[in-house]
Amino acid sequence: MSHNLQQEKQKILVIDDHETVLYGTIYALKQQYPEADIRTTQTAQQLLEQLPSFKPDLVVMDLSIPDKVGEHDKSDVGIQLLKTLMQQYPTLNFTVQSSYIKALVRIKPTIDAHQGGFTVADKSLSTKEMLKRIDWALQGLTYTKDLKAMQSGLEIKQDWLTLLQLAFEEELQDQEIAKRMLVSARTVRHYWTKVQDVLEVYPDEGKRNIRIQTERRAREVGLID
Repeated sequence: MSHNLQQEKQKILVIDDHETVLYGTIYALKQQYPEADIRTTQTAQQLLEQLPSFKPDLVVMDLSIPDKVGEHDKSDVGIQLLKTLMQQYPTLNFTVQSSYIKALVRIKPTIDAHQGGFTVADKSLSTKEMLKRIDWALQGLTYTKDLKAMQSGLEIKQDWLTLLQLAFEEELQDQEIAKRMLVSARTVRHYWTKVQDVLEVYPDEGKRNIRIQTERRAREVGLID
């Protein structure tokens, strides 16, 4: 870590709904940045309320978080929160500390366009490595090397993600999917062919169910939970 960064009083906001992880992260941060103003939240709503007045230099966040107190944690909540924050605060620094970092593939274009620091730290990493990723984010650096799916150039459009979520998380048939997406049934079929091509799932002479293969592959690369 640079000497200047260590001397400045950093402001860091940490969001994680698992208290053990949260306390462990805070302890490590206080050892590394003893003068820093470090605050915590456990829901997306709490973070959005604190962020405008606190104006942190860095947000350290889990992806699997609840939207509000009393609700279940979901990676979709963290993904949507991160996407919103990057759009509203284009120069804010982020470290995503999560055990499900592959879900970030869903917002790859937003990450690529983000002007602030952005680093990824799987929760299985050592504390030393996690602090290094945080320091890089504070310096405005980008580190997403761990995201193999992103490195392979997987390009997913929002309509395709919506299709996968409606089909495999809400278990809707194509006719209902078309109604929900306000598109024609033909467009839904078009979306299927596109997403299956990106996922490299193709017909296998009727030997295997291509829809099941698509679901399995989408879960492997983190497009759905």
